[in-house]
Amino acid sequence: MTDRVVRDSEGTRYILEKRSSDSSRVRDPETGERHHLPNDHLEPVAGASPLSVAAESLSAEAVTLVTTVPDERALGLLVELDRRGPTGVRTLLDVGDLCESDLHGLLAVLQAAGLLDEVTVAGERGYETTETASAALDRLR
Repeated sequence: MTDRVVRDSEGTRYILEKRSSDSSRVRDPETGERHHLPNDHLEPVAGASPLSVAAESLSAEAVTLVTTVPDERALGLLVELDRRGPTGVRTLLDVGDLCESDLHGLLAVLQAAGLLDEVTVAGERGYETTETASAALDRLR
């Protein structure tokens, strides 16, 4: 059986790609590096999904960004806020093509995901990206 998670005697997890009678070709999910290890040095990791292990190679910030931003407009809003810094809601309404209810909906989703913080800008409500969002966007750029 291939495409499962195994670990070596030191506890390092690998994705098993191919198994022969004496050795197995494994891939390090973080580096993508492939090599062969003796079968007797490997044991299956119960309950571990190869896809989940592969996703673990991404930063926590990137996973948060990818799994919570619902569409390109929301991503664009996040990019724009990160570029501008703290920005008032009125300014945000003028920036894009979002109606007020859509903007507030996206702001709520991004804030709930930990990607935006509410701030006061010139005495009015505004938003800025969190460190998590900024770090994830920096990695994507």
